[in-house]
Amino acid sequence: GLGWLLTRWQVLPGTTAVWGSSPGAASAMVIMSEAYGADARLVAFMQYLRVVFVAVGASVISRLWVAADGGEPPPLILFPAVDWPAFMATIAFAGFCAYGVRRLQIQGGMIIVPLFLGAFLQGVGLLKIELPMWLLAIAYALVGWSIGLRFTRPILEHVARALPRVSACIVLLMALCGCMAAALHIFAGIDPLTAYLATSPGGADSVAIIAASTNVDVSFVMAMQTVRMIAVLFLAPVLTKFIAERLRYPNDRP
Repeated sequence: GLGWLLTRWQVLPGTTAVWGSSPGAASAMVIMSEAYGADARLVAFMQYLRVVFVAVGASVISRLWVAADGGEPPPLILFPAVDWPAFMATIAFAGFCAYGVRRLQIQGGMIIVPLFLGAFLQGVGLLKIELPMWLLAIAYALVGWSIGLRFTRPILEHVARALPRVSACIVLLMALCGCMAAALHIFAGIDPLTAYLATSPGGADSVAIIAASTNVDVSFVMAMQTVRMIAVLFLAPVLTKFIAERLRYPNDRP
């Protein structure tokens, strides 16, 4: 709904605001939005601004809610020991998925196909996915550079004009999710901090670190966050196509 309002008010061009307003899967939304014809630069601006808001909000609320940390988060090991056979199989699997998606022209398939096919193959024991931290760092850097280096002065000026309204929508989104957290606490008996972290709109990595260092139900938090991310991956293209058709944006590919 917030994405539809931003699109209707023409705060951002085309259906960019719909992709940018999706509550989670920031990197996936940036990549998928470009495949569907939206401006990936502005989607990245909205998505990562939301991640910052959510991470800061969750950190502040968890600090105010508990007097002391319940435990230390796991250490970050940039160069862990690598299972090389599993690593080579993972790289081959990624290459196979990329080739198949391009050959079959599956829009958004670069995210969805490896995610679910890889989960299935690992679940049945046919594949062990090995993703060392240094590889993830390189991948995130490439995604960031591919978007950030395309920013121009007109785009930055557009971002500056849109910032107040986009920020207001992010705060409203967080408030709506806070209402859902309150409902979980009242009707399902979930403790308030667990409910808030579980329903926060994105920033799953930050939420996982905060949950690991506070006295909350980490399994419940991460289960909710994972289900939200999967729902966003499936619903974002559908909602974007629906809104594009209703508001008649011919330049956005369905």
